[in-house]
Amino acid sequence: MQFNLADLFESIVDACPDNPALVCEQRRLTYAQLDERANRLANYWQSLGIGKDDHVGLQLCNGSEYIEGMLAAYKIRAVPININYNYVEAELAYIYDNADLVGLVCHRQFLARAASAAADQSRLTSMLYVEDGSDIEVPANCAAYEAALSEASPERNFGERSQDDLYIVYTGGTTGMPKGVMWRHIDIFFSAMGGGDPDNSKGPIKSPEELVERIPPMEMASLPVPPFMHAAAQWLAMNTLFSGGKLVIPASGAFNAKQILQAVGDEKVILIVIVGDAMAIPLCDELEANPEKYDTSSLFAIASGGALFSPTIKNRVLQLLPGRMIIDGLGSSETGAMGNKISAESGDSDQPRFMVGEYMIVLDDNNQPVQAGSGVIGRLAKKGHVPLGYYKAPEKSAETFVEINGERWAIPGDMASVEDDGTILLHGRGSTSINTGGEKVFPEEVEAALKGHPDISDTLVVGIPDERWGQIVVALYQSSSGEELDLEQVRDFCRGTIAGYKAPRALVKVDQIKRTPAAKADYVWAKAEALAQLGSEAP
Repeated sequence: MQFNLADLFESIVDACPDNPALVCEQRRLTYAQLDERANRLANYWQSLGIGKDDHVGLQLCNGSEYIEGMLAAYKIRAVPININYNYVEAELAYIYDNADLVGLVCHRQFLARAASAAADQSRLTSMLYVEDGSDIEVPANCAAYEAALSEASPERNFGERSQDDLYIVYTGGTTGMPKGVMWRHIDIFFSAMGGGDPDNSKGPIKSPEELVERIPPMEMASLPVPPFMHAAAQWLAMNTLFSGGKLVIPASGAFNAKQILQAVGDEKVILIVIVGDAMAIPLCDELEANPEKYDTSSLFAIASGGALFSPTIKNRVLQLLPGRMIIDGLGSSETGAMGNKISAESGDSDQPRFMVGEYMIVLDDNNQPVQAGSGVIGRLAKKGHVPLGYYKAPEKSAETFVEINGERWAIPGDMASVEDDGTILLHGRGSTSINTGGEKVFPEEVEAALKGHPDISDTLVVGIPDERWGQIVVALYQSSSGEELDLEQVRDFCRGTIAGYKAPRALVKVDQIKRTPAAKADYVWAKAEALAQLGSEAP
C-alpha cells in the first residue's frame, strides 16, 4: 500500500465499513456503500477502456456523485477534472480540450452546453448524466448515471496503484484562462488533505498503514459550503473521508443559508468551511432573523479561505456563535494549505497575520529570504510537497514553480511580509495589486477597511488607469440602505484603519457584487464595471 488516494480511502472503508460516510439530502451512505458505488463507476469506465492517466470531467453540482466520481477515477488511476458548471460553451470547449477529457459526468441541467462544447472533441467519447429533474434533452451518446452503475460490477477489480498517480485541479485565479495544477497523490495528501492528522494534534502519518489508527472514536461531521469544483471543498471532503468522518453535503444548487444551518443541527456538524464574508454574511443574517430556529450546539469551528474574511464580519459571527473557533486558512491550488490564523473571541481587529510551518518563507525580488520586522514585501513561497507544474503549460510552470539553491519552491503570487514575531502578514495577490502614484495598494486591505462601514454590505476594489496617478483606487460597493454614499465621508472612514493613499478615489454603486460560485472575488467583472460606469468621468 502506498500514499495513493484510492488505497488510503479503501483502507478506511475496510476499517469502518458501517460508519456513516456521506449525507446528501435523502441519500445516506456508509463507507461500504460509498465504496461500492465508486467501484461500480470505476468498473464502468474501465469497461470503456478508461484507465491510467486518462482524464474524466466532473461538471456537477455538489452531491454524492461528485465524490463517487473522484474516488472512481483514483481507483483506476485516472484523473478527475473539475469543471466549472457556470462556464459558457466557449469556455467549456477550451477546458475540455485543454484537459484532454475522454469522459464526462454532467448534471442534466448542464447537458445542452456540454453537448455543444463536446461536439468537436474527438477524445471525449464517454458521457454520463445525473438526473436532476430538469427537462433538458439527453444526447443519444449520453448514458444515465444510475443505470450505468446498476449494470457495473461492485467489486474492486483494480490493479496496483502508485503514490505518483496524478491529482489535477483547475484554477482560474483572478485573470486568464483556467490552468490545471498537477500534483502527485502523495504530495496533495500531505499538503492539503490532512496527512493523516486532520486536527493537527499528532503530526503527519509516517506510513499509509497508520491512517486507520487515527480514526477518532467519535463521529466527526464536516460540511463544505463551497462547490466541489473548487479545491478547498475537495480537500475538506477527502480530509473527512480519510479520518473516517461524516461528510455532510447540503442540497445541491445555489448557496442557501437556511439549508446549511439546518444541516448543522440535523447532522451534528462540528466544522463548516466557507469562503469569507460573502458566505458568512447571509449565515449571520439568517441566525439574527431566527435566533431560536437552529441548533448549532455541535458546531466547534468555522474555517474560511479563498476570499476576504474581514474582522468586522468575524466579530459578528463570534457574537452570534460565542465560544466557536474561527480559522482563517492560507493556501492556494498551487501550494495546498500553508498556514492559519485562529480567532476565538470577538474584538478581533488584526490584519491577516498567519502562523506558518517550516516549509514556508517570504522571498524578496532576489529570491532571498525576507528578514523578520524588515517591512519588506515579498512573495510567499512553499517547498516540500508541491505540485509538478501546470498541465500543458511549461512557461507558466517555470514562472510559478522555481528551483532555488537546489530546492523546488511554489511561488503562486501571494505578497507578504514577515513580522517581528515570525508571523506572516498577507497583503494580497500581486496580480491584483494597484500602483497609484508609485505606491502599491492591495485590494484586500482596502476591502477589509470598507467592510467596517455601516452602509456597505459587500465591496470589491480595483485599479483603473489615471493620467496623474498611473492608477486610482476604485471601490465598487453594495449599499445596505440602497443609498448613494458620499466619497469624502467614505475616505475619512477608511483613514481610520488604512493610509490615506489607499482610500478609494472613486466609488461605484452596484446592485450586487458579482462573485464566483465559490464566493471568490471576480476582479475581471469589477474592473470592467468600474470602467463602464466611470469612463472618462473618473477623477
